[in-house]
Amino acid sequence: MKYHFLIHTDGGSRGNPGPAAFGVVIESASAGWRKEYGECIGKATNNVAEYSAVIFALKKLKSLVGGEKAQNSSVQVHADSELLVKQLSGEYKIKEENIRNLFLDAWNLKLDFGEVIFKHIPREENHGADKLVNQALDAENSKLDI
Repeated sequence: MKYHFLIHTDGGSRGNPGPAAFGVVIESASAGWRKEYGECIGKATNNVAEYSAVIFALKKLKSLVGGEKAQNSSVQVHADSELLVKQLSGEYKIKEENIRNLFLDAWNLKLDFGEVIFKHIPREENHGADKLVNQALDAENSKLDI
């Protein structure tokens, strides 16, 4: 049996670098479930936050479904970062050293699944993950205001 999952990821920073967070929405249409995650990652660039979202999403999906199901899965990762999608699809080279290690982490996690396709989508189609980024950053910011 082949399993299909759709992941929306987004990362953002307020300032570049600045306080950063990611948002992830993981869906299984066949099993009828949807999971949402948003998490602050400290001070980082937008690109680091985008990669952190993909890494978190693939790790989380594998932990949710298990290794055997992961190997029999087709995963579509939708992101509004064209740079991230083109790098993970092999179209762009990675020039920044700090991104290279994150790329390798994401690439190695990709191997845990039967198929992983990265697709660039317009920002308007990524509102769920974007909302989670902003919620995480707003929550972190309100803790600092105390």
